[in-house]
Amino acid sequence: MLSLNEIQKPHHQKRRKRVGRGNASGHGTYSTRGLKGQKSRSGVSNLKRLGMRMQLLQTPKIRGFKSDKLKNQAVSVKAINASFKDGEVVSLLTLKERGLIANSKVPAKILGKEILTVKVTFSGVKLSASVAAQVK
Repeated sequence: MLSLNEIQKPHHQKRRKRVGRGNASGHGTYSTRGLKGQKSRSGVSNLKRLGMRMQLLQTPKIRGFKSDKLKNQAVSVKAINASFKDGEVVSLLTLKERGLIANSKVPAKILGKEILTVKVTFSGVKLSASVAAQVK
């Protein structure tokens, strides 16, 4: 059982030495930086001191950016002619069921220069300009 005489103070981490607070502290005047030179002056980055500058210069910088927008899954008109019948609805779910797209949560776009032979309705699917003209 814990008793009052066994309680200890919480162990604090050692405080950082405050350098450059007068000569009486023992670290006044030059504040343990030495006399002259680049490292003794203010405004020198710690990266230079740690020797990380060359490492930073050697790492390749990736140019540009990667868009967060998802790319459309392409479906050809030829595939729609082959797998749909007249009067059916072409949506992300039906395209997924027929195996024309991999994921029903990613947008899809109907592409192609072929002629659309089946009379289907499109819902929730993007159309290219040539396909949109055929649908109208």
